[in-house]
Amino acid sequence: MTTPEWSRPERLDTIAHDERAVTIEADEAERAAVARRFDLVAIDRLSAHLTMRRDGAGILVTGRVTAAVAQACSVTAERLAVMVDEPVLVRFIEPVAEEDEIELSADALDTIEIEGGAIDLGEAAAQTMALALDPFPRGPNAGKVLKAAGVIGEDEARPLGALAGLKALLQKE
Repeated sequence: MTTPEWSRPERLDTIAHDERAVTIEADEAERAAVARRFDLVAIDRLSAHLTMRRDGAGILVTGRVTAAVAQACSVTAERLAVMVDEPVLVRFIEPVAEEDEIELSADALDTIEIEGGAIDLGEAAAQTMALALDPFPRGPNAGKVLKAAGVIGEDEARPLGALAGLKALLQKE
């Protein structure tokens, strides 16, 4: 088991059925390491305000992750400032044997397996932040650069696209 870059373990024996609030914040080194893992330019701020409690199916963690992130535009590579304010709703569960099947309902929560007698709130928050980000962010100059490269947008595409001329040729015969 590798320790994540932003690890905030909570031992299972400290988690009760009553809700307990926890606030965590990543320091500069942790933010830099998380940014490298998720291929981000930088993370200027990363924190989570969470509550946790035991329930019948495991340990329920709810709250919010907030972050100030810099991503690179997927077209121009220019730096884009992104604010994250994402709800957290995750259940930590005991490890499941590979041969066991789990039926998930439509309202099923994201689940993370419990490892080493603890849950890791930092890793859950880091994953929540990463999932909230646009995987292909575009800056304000992306459209111009794409147009100059000959890439057309969906609104400019004609029916049949490249085959439009073939239809006219077939109608002449």
